[in-house]
Amino acid sequence: MASSKKFGKSGASKSSGMALWLGIALLVLVLDQFTKVLVLGVFQLGDSTPITSFFNLVRVHNHGAAFSFLAGAGGWQRWFFTGIGVAAAIFMVWMLRSHPGQKLFSLAISLILGGAIGNVIDRLLYGYVVDFLDFYWGTWHFPAFNVADAGISVGAALLILDEILRVRRGR
Repeated sequence: MASSKKFGKSGASKSSGMALWLGIALLVLVLDQFTKVLVLGVFQLGDSTPITSFFNLVRVHNHGAAFSFLAGAGGWQRWFFTGIGVAAAIFMVWMLRSHPGQKLFSLAISLILGGAIGNVIDRLLYGYVVDFLDFYWGTWHFPAFNVADAGISVGAALLILDEILRVRRGR
């Protein structure tokens, strides 16, 4: 009887942890899609509005992956990157289920998950990813990106930090 109580608590803890992590992923996804709908409604392709001396809002369509990798590949990349995104999302949900108590790791995976799904939705709806954040210095421009990309990048940095901290704890 005691073991079933313990299992019940563990199961409840695991599902509440999953709810938190999936909620964070959903927040990234909703912010991403909301901002993209605003950009699509206000900007035409190629439009740019200066906000500061180092930042513009723009409308760019990325038919490839990060930094427009394979953007000119002829269309097959849309389905390739969509498939990779779906497979990655399934893997990340599994990882969250397996490690709900590892807070930094799960936060990182949640941010990446929300961003990955946001970009998959773009590929399915439009055939490209909508990018709109343009940071620059002088004439040098960082490639335009979106909220999903920011979630993926911050999540990746947190994964690296989590691994560094895990290795240090192991010493």
